Amino acid sequence: MRAVVQRVSSARVLVDGQVSGAIEGGLLVLLGVRREDTEADADYLLDRVLGLRIFADEAGKMNRSLLDTGGALLVVSQFTLYGDTRRGRRPSFDLAAPPEQARALYVKFVELARQRGVRTETGVFQAMMSVELVNEGPVTLLVESKSPSGNAG
Repeated sequence: MRAVVQRVSSARVLVDGQVSGAIEGGLLVLLGVRREDTEADADYLLDRVLGLRIFADEAGKMNRSLLDTGGALLVVSQFTLYGDTRRGRRPSFDLAAPPEQARALYVKFVELARQRGVRTETGVFQAMMSVELVNEGPVTLLVESKSPSGNAG
């Protein structure tokens, strides 16, 4: 699994002009699932995301996690994170999981976050979405459950 994580002061997702999820303060997570991913990847990736020390402490240093701050998550499915652009002009999505598998692991990631007590909002899986955000810092990180070679970590 692959996540683009952005520290935000606010973010929301609109589908057909209607808000499907919105947060004030926390992390926007664009989540991609690849064919080889399992529930263990969802659990590992969530742990990494929730533990990222990217929020300021009293001294102004990035030293606090989302769990420390009590912030929220906005999780948006993003199969294009596995678009391969190394050849030609049209991205190949061969590494991306098929919709049924991707949906199941996306839902699992969200469920696990909620089980950990994190307020979690979502987009709509496979919908055309508009994502609005105010990125603070800006802080944007790429977090993966496996290295590009396929090994954990």
